[in-house]
Amino acid sequence: MVDVLTDDIARFVRAVGPDPDETLREMDAYAEREDFPHVGPEAGATLRFLARATDAERIFEFGSGYGYSAYWMADALPADGEIVLTEVDADELELARDYMAAGGYDDRARYELGDALETIEDYDGPFDVVLIDHQKPRYVDAFEAVRSTVPVGGVVVADNAITAGPIEFDKLLQWAEGGDPEDANEHTRGIADYLERVTSDPDFETIVLPLGEGIAVSYRIE
Repeated sequence: MVDVLTDDIARFVRAVGPDPDETLREMDAYAEREDFPHVGPEAGATLRFLARATDAERIFEFGSGYGYSAYWMADALPADGEIVLTEVDADELELARDYMAAGGYDDRARYELGDALETIEDYDGPFDVVLIDHQKPRYVDAFEAVRSTVPVGGVVVADNAITAGPIEFDKLLQWAEGGDPEDANEHTRGIADYLERVTSDPDFETIVLPLGEGIAVSYRIE
């Protein structure tokens, strides 16, 4: 797996960025102890920044795990804001509920156990921020499911846009430079397909930020 940031640069970005509160530090420690994949404080702070920059009132997550990303973003919501957490693992979702409550964000959160692509069908927009962080082959499906709910000025963020355990970065790079590595695994192909979809959409402008394991930020321009 490719290192998106060198250790020194990651430390620098983390040191300059906002300080995680006690609960976030506990969540980081949990991820390290359990070897649980999460976006990390560099990307987490960026997600919160994007929520603030869009004046987000409603947020939807495709895949919430134990609530790490949601916790970062919830702080940017107004008191009557809403963030929808989705997760297929009941224990992880319950842990997310505990952490959100510890931070004082439980009243802004809705917890949905089950498939996020089914859950989104039960919600009307708009969603000012959408985070896609579930199965990579389903990223395009998630974007299609939520695209119409994102208003002008809203953002769709996809995690693992550069790397993750099963993603073959060398083949992803080949794709980005115009190649077509046919033997790429389904996870790599899922990210490539997603990036092709959002970068070709005339209503969105997309950049990839080298933070965490890479996040693709798609801003709705019209």
